[in-house]
Order: sequence, then structure tokens, then C-alpha cells
Amino acid sequence: MTTAQKSGTAEAVEAVEVLRGALTAAGIVLPSLGADTASPDLNLIELGRVRADVALRLADALRQGCA
Repeated sequence: MTTAQKSGTAEAVEAVEVLRGALTAAGIVLPSLGADTASPDLNLIELGRVRADVALRLADALRQGCA
């Protein structure tokens, strides 16, 4: 693994933790939230699958934040 990949992975993991904290504050849990380790140089975050009610709560929280 290259230094760039380690850096990317660390950045993705940090982003996951920040996002998890914000979602938790909004009362939203995404059980599959995590860094995508299959492509560390792309810094992708895996949001995973969620129930429809959780997706609606997430949409509502985003709307409130944009208002």
C-alpha cells in the first residue's frame, strides 16, 4: 500500500466518523456506513442500504439543514 493510499484511507475513515457523529446528532443510524476499502485511493464512503423510514428521516434532516 502506498503512502497516498494510506492517506486516502485515513481521510475516508475520518470522514466516516464525522458523518456518523452528525447523523447520530440527528437521530439517524446508517448501519453500513464505512470507508470503502476496495478503492482507498478514491476516498469513497460506503453509505450502505437503509430502510425507507431512515431514508425519509435523512432527507428531512437535510432539508432542515438547507432551510
